Amino acid sequence: MNGTNSGENSLLDTEVVIVGGGPAGMATALELRSRGVDFVLVEAGDGSVSHPKVSSIGPRSMEFFRRWGVADAVRHSGWPEDHPLDCVWTTRIGGHELFRLPRHTMATRPDFRHTPEPDAICPQHWLGPLLRAEVGVHPDGPVRMTTRLESFTQSGTGVSAVLSDGVAVRAQYLIACDGASSPIRKQLGIAAPAVHDTLVFRNILFRAPELRAQLGSRVANFFYLMISSALRFPVRALDGRELYRMTVGLQGSPESLQDAETLVRKAIAFDTPVEVLSDNEWHLVHRVAESFRSGRVFLVGDSAHTLSPSGGFGMNTGICGAADLGWKLAAELRGWAGPGLLDSYTTERQPVAFEGLEEANRNLERAMRREVPPFLNDDTPQGAAMRAKISEGLQRGGVAREFDAPEIHLGFTYAGSPLVVDDPTATNLEDRRPNTRPGSRAPHAWVKDSVSTLDLFGDGFVLVHFEPSALLDSFTAAFESRGIPFRAVVLDSPEIAAAYERPFVLVRPDGHVAWRGTELPADAGSLADVVRGGAR
Repeated sequence: MNGTNSGENSLLDTEVVIVGGGPAGMATALELRSRGVDFVLVEAGDGSVSHPKVSSIGPRSMEFFRRWGVADAVRHSGWPEDHPLDCVWTTRIGGHELFRLPRHTMATRPDFRHTPEPDAICPQHWLGPLLRAEVGVHPDGPVRMTTRLESFTQSGTGVSAVLSDGVAVRAQYLIACDGASSPIRKQLGIAAPAVHDTLVFRNILFRAPELRAQLGSRVANFFYLMISSALRFPVRALDGRELYRMTVGLQGSPESLQDAETLVRKAIAFDTPVEVLSDNEWHLVHRVAESFRSGRVFLVGDSAHTLSPSGGFGMNTGICGAADLGWKLAAELRGWAGPGLLDSYTTERQPVAFEGLEEANRNLERAMRREVPPFLNDDTPQGAAMRAKISEGLQRGGVAREFDAPEIHLGFTYAGSPLVVDDPTATNLEDRRPNTRPGSRAPHAWVKDSVSTLDLFGDGFVLVHFEPSALLDSFTAAFESRGIPFRAVVLDSPEIAAAYERPFVLVRPDGHVAWRGTELPADAGSLADVVRGGAR
């Protein structure tokens, strides 16, 4: 980053300016840093989080955190190893349990076959400081807190921005991570129409320091309440110790407007010390922007798409979007991108956002449809009979899908992208299990102790091959002559060869398969041009 000292009327030159320091903005910063791209990130807030939101970090996000060097810090940020991860549907917390989905603890859950980095818990008030410390806060780092973007303009050669601290920024590109209401998206005139009806909820953050001990073996991570139309949404353990977040539906029920402590005490079946820390109203609007790009400005995270929190896809969709855009921007800035590479960001990520939105909405609708009889909590034969009926329905009703959706977290695909070469011999196209069909995330397998196949990917294109080829030198030359970062890796493992399905698999910098085949193509130059976004 070049420029004069910060201060009134100073000028700062950089390659990319990121607006917004939430999870999507920080993921974008980590991605650009990993590729040697110069950037400055501006965040209007001071970093304090009075009402933590996101806490589940999905496996694909954790895989990217692994590549960026922060996965261990995220995983060990503070969630207790012995806290059950179970999800419980219950009349009240500590009341009649209707259905329990056992999910072990972090210490006891079985090894994961398909990823080196299973999901983790790291609520926003832990994650934000952790990522800021990793990237670095101004004056020694590129993150400028309590700094707003006052205005920006773009031209065919770059972006000019004015910050609230008087600094002017000249950059090649601007990335808007400025949230669901995104002033930048609105200034660009990019429409983001609502896909489903807007719903209104309350989130109540409270402290209950004795609750875990009082619950004993009945403790869980999620408590789905079955009390009333307003109180049929989850209470979630945030830190595994004393912090909880309760969701209340505001759909015309007078009960939903009661004071926060009254609602919290209704949710718990016994007396326990409770302190309400915050209470806010939020509007759930399901949106996907019509384009994720306008000239030299790109939308990442909630500025591009907002999803229901049911399923935990929203932040993870944003992090994966940052990883998709990052390598493409780096390619453009380093001169090896084809003319269609940057436009492929929308082409590839927009369908993924729509799929996640619809899956999350199905989870939400399942909860919204759930009827709560007024006598469900009664210690009567009628109450017991109704609890048994609802328990049976929950067991058959697919509720586990909200907490175990690998096809959304790991199975999304860029098949059909102009950067991906289709394999006409592929079968089982609807099967989302790990595979090397072009567009899919390349499968994880252990190469040796603590080294995953995924650790081979990230710096450039990688040809994973399990057989020799007389065409390997010409294949390598086709990429190198275009300035495309490339290396070939031969693996001598029948198990990995079986997982990779073909003897030659070309993997992109983001870990997705670009091409595969039974032999290398004679015209490697044409393939290289396709996967970089076209010939220059």
